[in-house]
Amino acid sequence: MSSSPIFDFEATSIDGRPVRLADYRGQVLLIVNTASQCGFTPQFAGLEALWQAYRDRGLVVLGFPSNEFGGQDPGSNEQIASFCSLNYGVQFPMMAKVKVNGAEAHPLYKWLTTEAPGLLGTKAIKWNFTKFLVGRDGQVIRRYAPTDKPESLKADIEAALG
Repeated sequence: MSSSPIFDFEATSIDGRPVRLADYRGQVLLIVNTASQCGFTPQFAGLEALWQAYRDRGLVVLGFPSNEFGGQDPGSNEQIASFCSLNYGVQFPMMAKVKVNGAEAHPLYKWLTTEAPGLLGTKAIKWNFTKFLVGRDGQVIRRYAPTDKPESLKADIEAALG
């Protein structure tokens, strides 16, 4: 059985610990680039609600803060973690701040955008709260726009969870 490349990636948790995506093998992943000072920031509540509702069935929400769009996440990782917890009760795994576009993009995001390009085939992430749903097999199921509210993903998540 071949393994998806997603399980080869590593990230750093928001509190500085190494995270191996291989540790999430067999689970459904919802990977989101986040920002604390964006018009879409209230989506943190919806993402947390999804995680609370489906984590026991195998959903893992992974948040990747990025300051690339309008400088909307300028804080340190500690400040971002505190903001998310205090304002939205975020308990799902948050990673350290990353770049999601260009030569310095995190390797995971380079892979995700190749596997699931946006409109007109563009690989670039256009804004905060772009979401990628990844199946238990590590394959990207779908890419969602920032305007897609987390609750609108429920049917796709339920299908992915089986």
